[in-house]
Amino acid sequence: MLVSLHLAAMWGAEDIWARGLMLAHFGLFILWQPFMRGEQRLTSSQVAAIIAIALGTLYFLNWWLLALWVSVLAGIVGGKVFLFQARWLRRFYLVVLLYLVSLLLVWIVPNSFVRVTLPGDVVFLAHYGLPILFLVMMVIPAEPDSTETPQVVDFFYAAMIVLLLIVLALGSFAFMTVGKLDYIMALSYSMLIIAGVLLILSFAWNPRAGFGGLSVYFSRYLLSIGLPFERWLYFLAELSQLETKPERFMKEACVGLARLPWVSGGFWHTAGESGDFGKVSKNSVEYTNQEIHLRVFTELPLSPSLIWHFQLLGQLLGEFYVAKQREQKLQQQTYVQAVHETGARMTHDVKNLLQSLNVLCAAAERDTAPDAGGELSSLMRRQLPAITQRLQQTLDKLQKPDASNGRFIKADTWWEGLQRSYAGRGVEFSREGPGDAVMLPKELFDCAGDNLLQNALRKRRLDESVTIRASFRCDDAIEFTVCDTGTPVAAEVLRGLMRGPVPSESGFGIGLYQTSRLAEISGFSLQLRDNDQGRVCFSLRGEVRRGARQ
Repeated sequence: MLVSLHLAAMWGAEDIWARGLMLAHFGLFILWQPFMRGEQRLTSSQVAAIIAIALGTLYFLNWWLLALWVSVLAGIVGGKVFLFQARWLRRFYLVVLLYLVSLLLVWIVPNSFVRVTLPGDVVFLAHYGLPILFLVMMVIPAEPDSTETPQVVDFFYAAMIVLLLIVLALGSFAFMTVGKLDYIMALSYSMLIIAGVLLILSFAWNPRAGFGGLSVYFSRYLLSIGLPFERWLYFLAELSQLETKPERFMKEACVGLARLPWVSGGFWHTAGESGDFGKVSKNSVEYTNQEIHLRVFTELPLSPSLIWHFQLLGQLLGEFYVAKQREQKLQQQTYVQAVHETGARMTHDVKNLLQSLNVLCAAAERDTAPDAGGELSSLMRRQLPAITQRLQQTLDKLQKPDASNGRFIKADTWWEGLQRSYAGRGVEFSREGPGDAVMLPKELFDCAGDNLLQNALRKRRLDESVTIRASFRCDDAIEFTVCDTGTPVAAEVLRGLMRGPVPSESGFGIGLYQTSRLAEISGFSLQLRDNDQGRVCFSLRGEVRRGARQ
């Protein structure tokens, strides 16, 4: 590409062969250009632009157009130089930049001016000295970029280089016209003046006199474009103190985000919930991390500085959200720890109660008189052993809270025991499928049966018209369901039900939370299957386990 450009410049912009070489140079530039990947399909407008440039090269090429093109090409190369991490590749592009600037100032710009005669040594340098740089490029070790690395051109550096070259050329022309100087002296004066201006700007950008320079004002400008950063940070901090629930905090924060002048709307979603705010527009920007996904719509396309602002804003929102999640988990752990400590203090009382029940059971078993077969005696003989066994299990769990559940019971035995325990209490029982060889985790199903039925009976104490139905299915899967015709679970309670303690009219949901955790450990799942007015059903479901395990 550079060789074809060099030959075209040496022949002259008006030569017909030079125009053909420039057309070849433009084709090679299309193959090299860093703006579009090779596998990308060209649109009709892009094809039309390429054809227009090719025709313009053939019919309208002159020295000034050639100078402008070389300046743009030098800007593109200069915009790539400072982005390469590979040492030899960066040096290669520095040599390319040196060649383009030298070709522009030594040969193209002088030929663009009228009545400029170049010395013979300058012409010799242009014809035979500049091609030496091609040999330098050839001996530089090849370090190709990774195919996954995007080809980026720094627009700021590219624009600065193009503008400096244009100012250098026009400044030389001004010195030649006004000062009646030759080209070499005019170019030298222009370079000295531009170097002095750049030196003054470098000192003004970061002065050493103890006061802020242009860099401070530039940074302040970037940090204040359309986004009151300090006000937004204050709003998040204040909202964090007022709102404790992570999802509600996220919702209120996004509503506050819509108050920014450049935000028209957006949507967000987390692992548990999602929501939207404002209105949708065609311009948007996204932020995603492991916990949240946030997309904001804007009325106008965002500049790079505003996109950077939004990334910082989204990161702050994500950090506050994660902090709220950690706070909620810490509260749950503290609550569970308090419940455990309370249970440990009750262990001694439960032990005394168990000893008393053991005495009653022994007395009931010894009492075999004929007149002792009344209804009360029958009830005591049926219920006291079951109560004793349950209290013993509770005591074992209080004394060894980390002990795993390893006891299993036949499905028929457990189901018959549950019916005996709640006989005469207005609960309808139904059974599907055989269960003689199916083994159930005893602790899990005892806990689930008692918690679900007691909750339903508590509803019936408040409303006597509530009916309760317990069903047990044991065919392809094990499913125990308790349904009642009472009122559904409230929406604010439903969000945290079975995931932690939740305040309600009759408790804190600790029983359902413990049952859900125990179901997860045992390979089962406890869920609220129906939550409608007149039909509230909790279901415990898991895979069938066959065999006899004691």
